[in-house]
Amino acid sequence: MNFNKEKFFTVPELAKDLGLTERAIRFYESKGLVSPKRAGNTRIFSYGDRTRLKIVVRSKKVGFSLKEIKDFLDLYDVNSNHKQQAKNGLKIVEKRMNSLKDQYKEIDIMLNDLKGIKKELSRVMKYGRK
Repeated sequence: MNFNKEKFFTVPELAKDLGLTERAIRFYESKGLVSPKRAGNTRIFSYGDRTRLKIVVRSKKVGFSLKEIKDFLDLYDVNSNHKQQAKNGLKIVEKRMNSLKDQYKEIDIMLNDLKGIKKELSRVMKYGRK
C-alpha cells in the first residue's frame, strides 16, 4: 500500500490496516508506544504513529517485550540519524537471536528424548512389556 505521509488515521482505520484490534491499539498507546494527537475525543494517528505500530507488531511476533520495543522506538525521537538506534537495535536483536538459539537447543534435546520414549512405547505396543 502506498500512503501519503501527511495523512492521518483513526483507531478503526489503523486497526483494519494493521490487522489489530482497536483495543490493542489503545493498549499500545497506554504503554507509551504511540502518542496520537486528539481531535475532541477522537485519536488521530500520524503516518509516524502507523510506522511505530507496524514495528510493534513485527517486534512482538519475534518475541520482544513491550519494554524492549519501547526502548528501541524511543531512540527514534533522540537520534535523528538513527545510528544509535541501529547500534542498540543490533544488540537487542543479537540478544534475542542467542536466546532463541538456546531455546532451540533445549527443544532439540526434548525432541530427541521424546523420540526415544516414542520408540520405546512403540516397541511395547508391538511386542509387549519386557
